[in-house]
Amino acid sequence: MSIVSAITTKMIADLRARTGAGMMDCKRALEETGNVEKAVELLRQKGQAKGDKRAGRAAAEGTVAAHVTPDGKAAGMVELNSETDFVARNPEFQNLARELAREVAEGRAAPSEGKVKALSGKTGENVVLRRTARLPLEGSGLLETYVHFNGQVGVLLELGAPSGAAPALRTLAKDLTLHIASTRPIAVAPADVPADVVERERRIFTAQVAAEGKPEAVRPKIVEGKLRKFYEDRVLLEQPFVKDDKVRVKDLLKQAAATAGADVSVRRFAVFAVGEE
Repeated sequence: MSIVSAITTKMIADLRARTGAGMMDCKRALEETGNVEKAVELLRQKGQAKGDKRAGRAAAEGTVAAHVTPDGKAAGMVELNSETDFVARNPEFQNLARELAREVAEGRAAPSEGKVKALSGKTGENVVLRRTARLPLEGSGLLETYVHFNGQVGVLLELGAPSGAAPALRTLAKDLTLHIASTRPIAVAPADVPADVVERERRIFTAQVAAEGKPEAVRPKIVEGKLRKFYEDRVLLEQPFVKDDKVRVKDLLKQAAATAGADVSVRRFAVFAVGEE
């Protein structure tokens, strides 16, 4: 089978949803590459993509739930999926999601799989515990969670802070979970971005600069500038704070550290959005 004949309408639609590119541009990119991921990269290189909405939404409904243990030493989060929104909004489904999040936070090896199967049988739908995340507190600091009112996005955050963290640090942690839910960063710091992702972005930017006809002598500097912009868009510490875009997240942490008289840092985070990768 040729690459062209293997291109489906769904592939074109998915590519359009991810990139915002025109239908024929998407079709040609798929015919050239035979692969959605490579087609995204090609469209970005050509400047035909408006972005990469990395959603790749699965055909799933569901909810996200999060829980912090009473002693504040661990936090857990789950994504529980169903086939329809009708089941996802059911109180029994919502209660199960919260129960699963509590069990994950407590460190249970197999959180209520039997109850998931039972609810699946009761509703007649395929109910699936799609993924879980657990953050045990490592050293002094605090854990914070956030779940959007519609249950579609959730965040876990571990903030490194001095013992007996002041209420202001709890407020900062809550603000950061709201920020993460809004911006969906892929890493805490630039050094945490996987090397293959950095190389992919560098390859795309290099192709873009070449296509623009920039002099070769200045191309490396332009590429590095584009890479810095990528970090500002996708890396937590480099992002402008959602409540005040004149301040970066790393500046907020510096301000908090100066007030606390000790280091304040984001150690790690997890973010789930229903049906997304």
